[in-house]
Amino acid sequence: MRVHSRRLLVTLAAALAAVAFVLPALPALAQDDVLVSTGSPVTPFAQNKQNEPSVAIDASNPAVVAAGANDEIDVEACNAGNPTTCPFTGGVGTSGVYFSFNGGQSWTQPTYTGWSARHCLGPAACVPRVGPIGTLPKYFESGLVSDGDPSLSFGPRLGSAGDPAPGKFSWANGSRLYYANLTANFSAAHSEATFKGFEAIAVSRTDDPQAAAAGSADAWLAPVIASKQNSALFSDHEQIWADNAASSPFFGNAYVCVAAFRSQEISPNSLPVAIEVARSTDGGDTWTSRQITQASNNITGNGRQDCWLRTDANGVLYVFWQGGIHSQNAIFMARSLNGGATFEVPRPISLYTPSGLRDPVSGDLVFDGVAGNRNGTFPTADVANGAPTGAGATNEVVVTWTDGPTHTDASPGPNERLVVAYSTDGGSTFNFTRDAAAATDRPDYPAIAISPTGDDVWVGYDAFLQLWQTTTANPRGMQGVVRHAMVGAGGTPTGWSDAHRGPAGDARGSSANALNGEFVGDYNTAPRSTPSASRWPTAAPSPRPLPTRPAPPPSATPTSSAVTSRPDRPAI
Repeated sequence: MRVHSRRLLVTLAAALAAVAFVLPALPALAQDDVLVSTGSPVTPFAQNKQNEPSVAIDASNPAVVAAGANDEIDVEACNAGNPTTCPFTGGVGTSGVYFSFNGGQSWTQPTYTGWSARHCLGPAACVPRVGPIGTLPKYFESGLVSDGDPSLSFGPRLGSAGDPAPGKFSWANGSRLYYANLTANFSAAHSEATFKGFEAIAVSRTDDPQAAAAGSADAWLAPVIASKQNSALFSDHEQIWADNAASSPFFGNAYVCVAAFRSQEISPNSLPVAIEVARSTDGGDTWTSRQITQASNNITGNGRQDCWLRTDANGVLYVFWQGGIHSQNAIFMARSLNGGATFEVPRPISLYTPSGLRDPVSGDLVFDGVAGNRNGTFPTADVANGAPTGAGATNEVVVTWTDGPTHTDASPGPNERLVVAYSTDGGSTFNFTRDAAAATDRPDYPAIAISPTGDDVWVGYDAFLQLWQTTTANPRGMQGVVRHAMVGAGGTPTGWSDAHRGPAGDARGSSANALNGEFVGDYNTAPRSTPSASRWPTAAPSPRPLPTRPAPPPSATPTSSAVTSRPDRPAI
């Protein structure tokens, strides 16, 4: 969702000049972060603001990397009109897109044309117009607004006449980049709505990243609505994945999972939400949606949110999310053995203790202190599927999340831990480790990746360096971290060590647009490429101090997190 405040950088946890991945060199690999949002300005706020990065590597050509983020490059500056507010500008998109063609060593942020408020720098009130945009193109022309929550994936292209494999998915036909994001109707008029409901999931696609990076909007197909909408639906926190192992019988299928909120919180005692999965078998032209969980949620801890999905070399589709069972928090999984046509009954793979505490200022669960960063247990996962061919796949499944409880400066205790669940039998059983994060770190927003042949595992996370703060007066250090482990006997990630630590910043330098608290996003991502590529990026934004904002009360008393599920707040 929309909120936050710093420029996006990608941490590279490998020697980009190396021809092969050499593990003994890992401890010496820490280097300067690489700026991804190269077209975004340093000032003013909120045009300098990005968060919730997603990164995808083309498995057939690992030099090609694409990234997305919530990027407010095109919204109005705070001092346009009322200088005490920093609103999102109506109709202006926020789904930033960036490309690298040298494995992440350098990046391009293209400029397109669309509905823009980039010129609104004040003091006059903003009047948006058609102009330059640094976000996904063709939304304004389609009656839509790109609303962020990016998720990207590369897959094979479906061949046309004249291609090496017409009518089939094949890497020989080239690659297709899928970019899923939230979308809203551009017009508030019901008669002009492109879709029903409040927020939908749209998928943009390009088969020519080089042309897209050069600013050609024609390199992109028009966005397609992937979610099954109704008039009360708010789709949120989607993830997209293309089956990228040629060994799979469903090679080329594309999947989107989403938390589908159905009541808009009209009743405080009922927030129905279901996890749904949409699949496409034609390169994203059309989508069929299937509900894979119940929707009931009576605020007793049985809600669900934050899904993730991956496929193995045999085409098994794994979907993970957080939810509740018998008033206990749990990480759930559902599998499809037939390319997303049907799913097994969901089951919990683990209970968890939530991290974060209830903020007396915003009412949200926050991770670092009063008026702090919104927190959530967002499970991320990966599978060693041998992409791009499927050769050498172990099909090991790895899942990670942050496990609490959270302690405060007034009531100290042990740091939160990063749990890694791993399975070597297709998800039938899982084992667990709790040592992926350094003991001195408070890890949040974790992402995980396993090499295609299952030899190495990486986690990336934002490390908070102080306990939960009951006052805004004290520093709140944080930094992006990437850690590595070898896969040992029985599939156990073994020997975790730092591969990279970004420069430390202060989380108080971030801000929600409402100016009433911090915001650094809800998740990060960690893709992987073929072993010989030796490029293992994870999106780990490095914070930097920003101009101060109106401060909330200097101290307050937090409350413990409750077992519940609710949609992210609408854009504020």
